[in-house]
This record gives sequence, C-alpha cells and structure tokens, in this order.
Amino acid sequence: MRTALLPVPLVAAAFFLTAATCNKGGSPETPAAPTAPSAAAEATQPGTGGAGPGDDGAKASQTLAVPGMDFSSLSSGAQRELAAVFTDEFCYCGCPHTLGQCLKEHKGCRHAKRMANIAAQDAQAGAPSVEIIQQLGKYYQSFREARRTFKTDDRMCHGAKDAKVTYVEFADFECPHCGFVRPVLEELVKKKGDKIRVCFMPYPLEGHPNAMPAAIAALVARDKGKFWEMHDQLFANQLALSVPMIKDLAANLGINAAEVQKAIDSGKYTAEINSYKEAGKNAGVAQTPTLFLNGRQYELARTVDQFDHGADDELEWISNNNAWAKD
Repeated sequence: MRTALLPVPLVAAAFFLTAATCNKGGSPETPAAPTAPSAAAEATQPGTGGAGPGDDGAKASQTLAVPGMDFSSLSSGAQRELAAVFTDEFCYCGCPHTLGQCLKEHKGCRHAKRMANIAAQDAQAGAPSVEIIQQLGKYYQSFREARRTFKTDDRMCHGAKDAKVTYVEFADFECPHCGFVRPVLEELVKKKGDKIRVCFMPYPLEGHPNAMPAAIAALVARDKGKFWEMHDQLFANQLALSVPMIKDLAANLGINAAEVQKAIDSGKYTAEINSYKEAGKNAGVAQTPTLFLNGRQYELARTVDQFDHGADDELEWISNNNAWAKD
C-alpha cells in the first residue's frame, strides 16, 4: 500500500531561522540565545553611553534618525545596541565614516543600509553591540577570502544556469534545520528570478540512520527527472522517514520501489554521495545545513531577507571588481 504524500509545509518569507545546524553525529546544535540585560544593567552597559535609560534612549533615537530608515519598532534595548554599532563600527563600503555617519552623509550608499539592517535584526534578537560588530566583521571578511569551487549537477539546481549568484547547500534529508531552510531557499529563487541559483549537495550524517537511504532515493529520482519532487517529499516527511516510507514516497512519484531498494542494497550511488561529502569536508563542512554563496561560506541568519541581502552584497561585490560601491 502506498503512503499518502504529505503536503510540503509552507513557510512565510519572514519566518526567522537561526544558524542552528545538525552536527556530524546527527544531533541538532542550536546556539544559545543571548540573554537580554536588565534595565539597570543596560543603564551602565559599555557602548550604550549616558547616565540613565532616559538619556540613553534619547541619544539612541538621535543616532538612529536616518532618512529613509525606521528603527522605531525595535525594543529600547535593541535600539541602544544598534546605536552603539552605528557609532563604533565603520561602514564596509570603503568610505571614511562610521556606519551611522555613512547612512546620514553618504546617502547614496545602498550597501550601508543593508549593513544596518543586518545589525538591526541581530540587535532585536538580543545580541549586544560587541557581538554584532564581530559578526559583521566575520561576514564582510568572507568576501576577501579564497572562494571554493564545487562541481554541481544541473539536475539538482534551481534557477537560471547563468545566474550571477549561486548558493550551494550541503544538506541532510533527516536534519530538521535543513528542512527549515528548504522552503526559504525556494522562496528566494522565486523572489530574485534569474539572478539566483540554488544547488543541492547530499551530505548524509552518520548519526541519521535514514539519511543515506534518503539521499540514494533522491539520486534515483534525479536520474528519472524527478529529483526536486523527491527532495520536497523527503523533507515534508522527514520526521517519519524509514526505508519503507522512502520507498513508498518514491512509488507515489511513479518510481519503482524495488529499484530504490536495489540501489540501497547495491551501493550504486555510494561513491557519488561520498564524493559530495568529500568536497564538503575539503571546504570545511562539518554540519548541516552548510551553505556557500559563490564559493564563500554564508554566515548570516537563514531568512529570505538575509539570503536576499547576501545575494545583493555579492552582486555589488562582483559588479565592482571585488570591491564595495562607494556611490
């Protein structure tokens, strides 16, 4: 009897995803959320400036008064941390200004606005200004690091083949964090049109017993022109995956279940899957999902807006011969 296909869950564009991952053993890893400081602690915290919460709030509002941008929806604590970032961090577009000065005096710098939006999201999530500045530095430094080259399969890619920006995703079908990222990347491709391409690289973790059979089934489906249909159904049913379930999902897509079982038993695709894993390990992949944007590891939070932001930064970088636009 065939198993009914479960509907692929829809995720709104604004759905917030942290940088949580599944590690080599298959266990989920979620970074500890920053603890918001108390009101008393905020009043004396370095980087917030001022003697009391009221003074801090007034100074923060003045610092954040940027034409065309509105940070009023942020909590008071987040506004103070963001104001400290605006004051203490320089803009990465190359102008001799702090981020706050660039936003006010260098009004044509689109890059500064994207940088401010990253900082605002991190501040609202509870990160202190010091951590936000460190994260910004890590993100922008990645543009200057050596790029990785991956051999991708067109049948496992979404988007235009000649897109200027390609996200390569190393993922495990049994990893819940990979399941969260899947619809977000799909939404990104729809949003950016022919500017974006997303390519999938199977990376089954040893701690997930059904990850390898799922990856094999996906490659069987790929060879029959149904990779993305199988890909989506494996993620939609990832909490109930088993070899019988995987075969039923294949059968519901018109793929012979016995052929899937034979591929699992024979190891037909083992060498290919191992080659993807080896490529990932050589690039520093140790957990899933791990993403690379035009060959550099992607470090921002995994929301549609942040993926979109990363793509815009990359387009700006490459269109200016590996530099930030100053106008």
